[in-house]
This record gives sequence, structure tokens and C-alpha cells, in this order.
Amino acid sequence: METVKTRKNTATVAILLALVVLLAIVPLFMRKGAEFGGSDDAGSVMVEEISGEAYTPWFTPILESMLGGELPGEVESLIFCLQTGIGVGVLAFFMGRFVERRKQENMRNAYH
Repeated sequence: METVKTRKNTATVAILLALVVLLAIVPLFMRKGAEFGGSDDAGSVMVEEISGEAYTPWFTPILESMLGGELPGEVESLIFCLQTGIGVGVLAFFMGRFVERRKQENMRNAYH
């Protein structure tokens, strides 16, 4: 009886997870050709105003060269958030390890 309920829960979680992923990814590609300005654009405009020459980027981002065009701002924001999440995860992991190490050292010192 428990295995049927567990399978049902697993299937429900998998379906909900797939829906969340679709809700996060599908809207990113729905607005093809939309233009979003950001700080990079503002910076290049300022460089052009100061130097009097058109700003030319040093390199083309890898994803833009692979996909053949500029990524929408939402995709760039998503990638930035993923990088942030990964960084926070790594920091939290090591901080947790240090805290646990200190707890274990304190327990060893208390018994000796």
C-alpha cells in the first residue's frame, strides 16, 4: 500500500517539477526579436560620447556566436541567477563544513 502512495507522490513531484521548468523556460523564448537595454548598452553609449568613436566590443559572447544572435535579456538574467545560485551553494557548502568541523573538534576536546 505504501509503495503505491510513494509512486503517486513521485509522479506528482515529477509532473510539478516539469511544469515549473516549462514555466521558467518557455516564456524566455516567446519574445523573439524583442530588444532590452541594460547597463552594457548604457556603458557603450557613454564610451561613444566620451571618445567620439563608435564602441567595438573586444569579443563576441560564446552563446551569441553559437546561436547566431543576441540573447534576450531574460535569458542573460537567468544565466546570471544560475551562476549566483551555484556560487551561493558552494559558499554555503564550505561554511557548513567548517561549522561541523568546529563542532566535532569542540566535542573531542570536551571528552578529553
